[in-house]
Amino acid sequence: MSDTHPANALYQNPQNKISAFYQVPQVIERCITSQGELQLQQRGEHFEVISNGTFLMATYNGTSERRLVQLALQTTSSPKRVLIGGLGVGYSLAETLQNPQVTRVTVIEIQSKIIEWQRNHFSRFTGNILEDDRTEILCTDLIHWLKDTTAEYDVICLDIDNGPNWVVVEENRFLYTVDGLERLAAILSPKGTVAFWSAAQNQQFKTTLLHHFTLVNEYPVKIGPSEPDYVYIAQKQ
Repeated sequence: MSDTHPANALYQNPQNKISAFYQVPQVIERCITSQGELQLQQRGEHFEVISNGTFLMATYNGTSERRLVQLALQTTSSPKRVLIGGLGVGYSLAETLQNPQVTRVTVIEIQSKIIEWQRNHFSRFTGNILEDDRTEILCTDLIHWLKDTTAEYDVICLDIDNGPNWVVVEENRFLYTVDGLERLAAILSPKGTVAFWSAAQNQQFKTTLLHHFTLVNEYPVKIGPSEPDYVYIAQKQ
């Protein structure tokens, strides 16, 4: 999706987020999943996803998700095969598809409703990213899939939880453990890159990454007056 795509103006303009907060949310759909209650609500022109009563994501947020992908792709010399953990509202996938070097993107999303809402609602902000010939969407649990896959990727972008500091779904903690990091390193191609999104800084996690990867960098992503999100980039040599 190019910078001139109308969807970019919607998520890049901070006023969209500010104005959204003044709108009363309208519940569009509520469902019970294997991980509890999932709710889609609309606030103005934007959408929010609530998981078990806790805010999960929204279409007026997208900066750090895109930055996650940008940093990972920039670090990798030949980012042809990309794995994305968590579809979210689609901004990570949309950013990946803008890179002409990318030939295949596999997205792992555990919630079928998130995929459905992407097609029916979020696509107005991202474009029809699920219809791109390079996109492969798998509705499955990333942790289980990761333990069994024999695939290899040049770039892995992970945004399925809040990071190592605050894990909402306990099973996702595996990603930040020694076993999880070893598994991620195993499916990376030589000089491949794995990127982690985190809601907060974690020096211990950065140190742990250095035990499994050659190069590790930490990037704060400042959005408004609140504390920054963080992106951790780890590269295999």
